[in-house]
Amino acid sequence: MSSSNLSPAPGFRADINGLRAWAVVAVVLYHFGVPGLGGGFVGVDVFFVISGLLMTGIIIEALQAEQFSLVKFYLARARRILPALLVLCVVLLLLGWFFLMPAEYQNLGRHARDSLLFSSNLRYLRESGYFDVGSHEKWLLHTWSLSVEWQFYLLLPLLLLALWRLLPTRRALFWVVSAVLLSSLALCIWTTLEEPSKAFFVLQTRAWELLAGSLVYLLGSKLILSVRVRATLAWLGLLCIAVAVVFFSAQMQWPGWLAVLPVTGAAMVLLARSNTLGTNSALAQWLGTRSYSIYLWHWPVVVALAYAEVQAQPQWLVLGLLASLLLGHLSYVWVEVPSRNFLNRAGLVGGAVWLVCLVALVGGSAQWVRKSDFPQRLPAAVAHIEAERLNHNPRQSECLDKGIACVYGGQDIKAVVLGDSHADALVTSIVASLPQPRDGLLFRAANSCLILPGARAAAGGDLACQALNQWVSTSLGSTHPGVPVILLNRLAVAAFGGMPGEEDDVPGKPSVYFSLPYAAPVPAFIQEFSERYLASICVIAQTHPVYLLRPIPEMPVNVPGAIGRALLLGRARDVSVTLQQYRLRQGFILALQDQAVAQCGARVLDPLPFLCDGTVCFGSVNGQPLYSDDDHLSEIGNKRLIPMFSELFRSR
Repeated sequence: MSSSNLSPAPGFRADINGLRAWAVVAVVLYHFGVPGLGGGFVGVDVFFVISGLLMTGIIIEALQAEQFSLVKFYLARARRILPALLVLCVVLLLLGWFFLMPAEYQNLGRHARDSLLFSSNLRYLRESGYFDVGSHEKWLLHTWSLSVEWQFYLLLPLLLLALWRLLPTRRALFWVVSAVLLSSLALCIWTTLEEPSKAFFVLQTRAWELLAGSLVYLLGSKLILSVRVRATLAWLGLLCIAVAVVFFSAQMQWPGWLAVLPVTGAAMVLLARSNTLGTNSALAQWLGTRSYSIYLWHWPVVVALAYAEVQAQPQWLVLGLLASLLLGHLSYVWVEVPSRNFLNRAGLVGGAVWLVCLVALVGGSAQWVRKSDFPQRLPAAVAHIEAERLNHNPRQSECLDKGIACVYGGQDIKAVVLGDSHADALVTSIVASLPQPRDGLLFRAANSCLILPGARAAAGGDLACQALNQWVSTSLGSTHPGVPVILLNRLAVAAFGGMPGEEDDVPGKPSVYFSLPYAAPVPAFIQEFSERYLASICVIAQTHPVYLLRPIPEMPVNVPGAIGRALLLGRARDVSVTLQQYRLRQGFILALQDQAVAQCGARVLDPLPFLCDGTVCFGSVNGQPLYSDDDHLSEIGNKRLIPMFSELFRSR
């Protein structure tokens, strides 16, 4: 994190440097998937507290000495953060030219640009969440925290400068900062429940963690504690952090009120100012000094292992950890220290000119990459595979993304198709199975939308889905009564969360809730899910024949991406999942659908005979993807289901 090597006072504080080591070790081990450290992501929260302390100290001490300069403050932060970040972006853009698929390379360019503009947290908010497995395709995801810090750096001096001119006392600063902190914490707790991704990524809900460090600085000079009390306070703080690292997990609502524990722990360590063995050892000091560069480089190493599909192999995990330490050390020795010395010698104007020019050069190059995928750099076979990522329903943006009703085919409506993006992925194959040219179907779907009135998305932001379910409750019964309703939903994700290798959903965490959010599919949730699902199917069945699609097999990887990467590495591969794995994953859903058949008179459509043999279900055949990602059939794959849907219409 950017707090590396900063100090608010002339004297070096080993406790701060040691706490950085704790934070970076927690984050790195968590990202590498080391067992028993499911809450290692709290290391970022610890970094936030450190940054708040250091920045507040720098500003207030300069204000007291009547030497504070806003321009110098901003330039000092840029000197600390930008050089190593610039080098990282350049290296990734160069490597990406040779090893990334076109869409991946464009995404890298977009993310590098936003990282250098310190707006990447807002970019990732618009994309999938931090804890989603798809995050392992984002080489610069970890820069979201740098963006939050930089945004804080822009606002904190303005706030403190204004307050100092009005009320130039530490007491006044303490109470105002406390009020802002409590407001941010309250907003964080509320937003975590309503929109957890927003709570994770935005400054408004993270500011309290940085301001906790500000309060530590403001309190530090007033507290007189004995050596023994300081040592006890420090160890208790480290214990709080350790408890969070060991017992927290990505399935929990985060940050929310749970973040109070590691933030309080970090504040206790900093308030203690005690050089305990936990923070003052030689190893802790070495790691703390290099923590920023280690943080910068470890995540691309994690993504590289996932890219090569070796992240689960212990020997590669060890090599990845060693590579992170080595790259962090080299970045510190070859980039951080020399660039700091050079920019200091360049002076205020010279340093600013150098940094602006470098950011413009690298950021402009990243934007160029973002605008063009440079298809000529890759073999034609790879480009063909890449095209399957975009081989989806051509009316996706028109219908699915807006959540509105669309008519496919002719005006003689023969079916109503309802669901989520899986319905969108199959609707063209249903249209192709209609018997007559004048036949058509009514299509209504929304992204990640479970057709089940009363269900709410655990990730929030489900207004389109709520509107669709409201329509199902109030209007479906009178809409084309007697016409079959085909329900196409990814039910397993709703009940159990995503799979390992998933792009968008956290494994083991239900994507919906009813009365209360659940971090895991506990019996109370499963019972409520089952009862509401069956009741909903029975209501629809009163006015329409109901057809339930058995779950589409979910693949362990992004199919076009995995095949394309293999080609780039000189290998050929196909993707599949065993029937045993399919039944293990979908057993509850299959049984629930059977209950709907028995209780409500629903009928099932089984895609397995068209997508599987007696042993495996195919994600690709002879190197040709049948999926556009890991769980959506492409326009090529969905054509395999035309015979299944044709039988539906022939039987009526």
